[in-house]
Amino acid sequence: MTEVLPGDVVLRRKGLVMHKGIALGDGRVLHNTPFRGEHVSSMEDFRRGRAVRARRLGETQRARALHHARGTAHASSRRYNLFRNNCEHTVSRATTGKPRSPQLVAVAAGVVAGAAVLVAIRHPVAAAAIGYGLWRRLRKRR
Repeated sequence: MTEVLPGDVVLRRKGLVMHKGIALGDGRVLHNTPFRGEHVSSMEDFRRGRAVRARRLGETQRARALHHARGTAHASSRRYNLFRNNCEHTVSRATTGKPRSPQLVAVAAGVVAGAAVLVAIRHPVAAAAIGYGLWRRLRKRR
């Protein structure tokens, strides 16, 4: 296992995705699971027998993450929600102040791309309309 410092993001494989948490020090991790929501557990419980990697943050971001994680550890926990409060939302909230889930976005994009391919195979005109709509939406974001 990689050396883990307090405030580091810790990751382990969980099926096809990565499970994430914030190291608190003293072998404890703040993370978010479906049955317990946001909670603190031991590194051993977080690991569940799998290898853990640590992602080292910059000093400021690590201090912010640690401050947030320790405050959350003492407050009432947030309930788990796959779309609004999963482990990535917890880590992102701690490190940036904004809850985000890049893995969830990637899965959704894959589903949309798969659906677009299916439509293109079945009906080329519908595929062109969907592609045009996505193109316009992406252009508006710039």
